[in-house]
This record gives sequence, structure tokens and C-alpha cells, in this order.
Amino acid sequence: MTDDRTIDDIRSEASRAQECLIRGKAAFEAGFYQDAIALLRQGEATQGEERSMALDGELKTWLVMAYEASGDRSAALNLCRIVSRHPHGQTRDQGKRLLYILEAPKLKMKSEWLVEIPDLSHLENSVDRAWTPPPINLSPPPKLQSTVPKGYIIPDPTDPTTVNMGDERSVFWLLGAVGLILVGVGFYATM
Repeated sequence: MTDDRTIDDIRSEASRAQECLIRGKAAFEAGFYQDAIALLRQGEATQGEERSMALDGELKTWLVMAYEASGDRSAALNLCRIVSRHPHGQTRDQGKRLLYILEAPKLKMKSEWLVEIPDLSHLENSVDRAWTPPPINLSPPPKLQSTVPKGYIIPDPTDPTTVNMGDERSVFWLLGAVGLILVGVGFYATM
């Protein structure tokens, strides 16, 4: 009975760590980097002794990105160096790529390259005026008018079986060309 309980405990730890990973990724993508760090660290601690290498690697990789996004570059670099030596192959490769990016020299930015987003909160009526969606027209669209000019008569379609395309001459030319090729190949083979 204790073996079953231990397996259940391991499964619940893994599911809690997976939930922390999902919530941490969502917090990261929403821009709440400190919350993401807390959730991802909780996921690491929740894993227990029987760690899934892939889950552990994914938690650590997202934690590196959260550290970098929050401005803690030294923590991101230290953890990324650990991730680049992770036992899980995909995690190790991703850690090496991240480390390469993090260790790359920072480029100097000229002021004319940057775009400043103006602060519009000081404008009058910016808070008072609520946004309303545009009105939706639910009436049926008007019927389309015929584009055929008056007095024009549309001809009846032509029957394709009555059209003479002159294909019978093409067949004779094709048969003659194939015959010449066969004669040439036979002549060349006897030489």
C-alpha cells in the first residue's frame, strides 16, 4: 500500500510543478516577471526527489528568461550556465542558445533609433470618456443589380463535341516522331 501512495505522491508533485510552470509562463507572458519568478521557483521546489528531467529543464529555462526580463541579469546568467549543462538534451541545447544570447555584447542605441511613446493620461476627457464599440448594422445587404447592359443577349454555350480542334493531325505528327525515334534507337543499337 505504501508503494501506491508513493507513486500517487510523485504524480501529485509532478502535476503541481506542471501547474506552477503553466501559471508562471502565463505571468511571464503578461509581463508580471516577479510573479513568474515566484511561481517557477515554487514549481522547482514542488518537484520533489523524483524529478522529470524535461519538466525541470523547462522550469529552469523559463526562470532564466524571467530573471532576465525582470532585470536580474547576474541571476539569469548563473542559472543559464547551469541549464547549459542540464542532463536533458533539449534543455541543454536551449540553455546553450540562451547563454549565447545573454553573453552577447549590448549594442549602443542612438537616440534617433528609439521611439518615445507619449503619455496621454494628462489629456482632458481621457478618463471621463468611455469607449463604446461602433454600431453594428444588422439589416440585410441590398440586392445586387445586374451588370449586363440593356439590349445585350447572352449567347447559348457552345457544345464541346461539335468543335473541331484539329487534333487528328497532331496525333499523326506524334506517331511519326515516335516512329523516327524508335528507328534511330534501333539503328544506334546495331552499331
